[in-house]
Amino acid sequence: MASTIFGVDHRYLALGAFGVSSGIAIYYAWKASQATHYKKTNVYESKKLLNEYLVFHYGTTQEILPHQFGPIDSLDFPKRCAELCISHCTDSKSKMMRALDIGCAVGRSSFELCKQFEKVVGIDFSQSFIDACNTLKQDGRMNYWILNEGHLTSDLTAVIDPEIDRSRTFFQQGDACNLPKSFGQFDCVLAANLICRLPDPFKFFQRLPSLVAHGGILVITSPYSIMEEFTPKAKWFGGYRDSSGQVVTGFMTLQQCLGYDFDLIEQRDMPFFIRETSRKNQWTVAHATVWKRK
Repeated sequence: MASTIFGVDHRYLALGAFGVSSGIAIYYAWKASQATHYKKTNVYESKKLLNEYLVFHYGTTQEILPHQFGPIDSLDFPKRCAELCISHCTDSKSKMMRALDIGCAVGRSSFELCKQFEKVVGIDFSQSFIDACNTLKQDGRMNYWILNEGHLTSDLTAVIDPEIDRSRTFFQQGDACNLPKSFGQFDCVLAANLICRLPDPFKFFQRLPSLVAHGGILVITSPYSIMEEFTPKAKWFGGYRDSSGQVVTGFMTLQQCLGYDFDLIEQRDMPFFIRETSRKNQWTVAHATVWKRK
């Protein structure tokens, strides 16, 4: 979640692939060559923020909410996003092969999607997030620390469910506003809390029909926290009044942009909780919409 780099909030994200076609290989090589530049310019490539996302994705209830009260139903948001995807894909008559997690952060949803899909691609603009994903893929665990107060920290370990086949995942740094045409299609695409951090969300919306296979599932979650810090006002997809004075919301624009190629089959509110310190946290409610490709 600077004006040109927003890795943590997933402002820029791109697709990598399992395929080894020359076009994708060249694209991947170019992206890899940019990694050093991104790390130097991305103000969100910090250890503290990486650790906040690790505990957001993998922390236990006690690690995140040590008190005797709190919004427990807001925990495990990345897992719940994957479960929402799977709940709609298990009803499909055809076997689901490929899933894409755009804005995967540190990978919890990607790993959970492996329970249903044979191949899962996870993409995030933050190179440090992708490095963490690959460490978790290789080792099944990763040590990190969380901030309690001032300079006081606690050491924790993120652990992947041993029942998950981690080899099904592929993680790559990239850009959602410039997806390669040769990348192919997916049976399921998850974009969790991504669209309100893109510099041009309409570019992403326009790409989705060719990205999701016919009959496939698209899941988008967003708190619609649209701000000029991330998106130029001319590219806002909601949160304003048009020239006639009519209110334009993010959900209205999603319906307009996706309605021709997708059917809206479910929507729900999904709370999530991000720990910052032992006593300072973020509680937010995302709007989840589920779309089926016509």
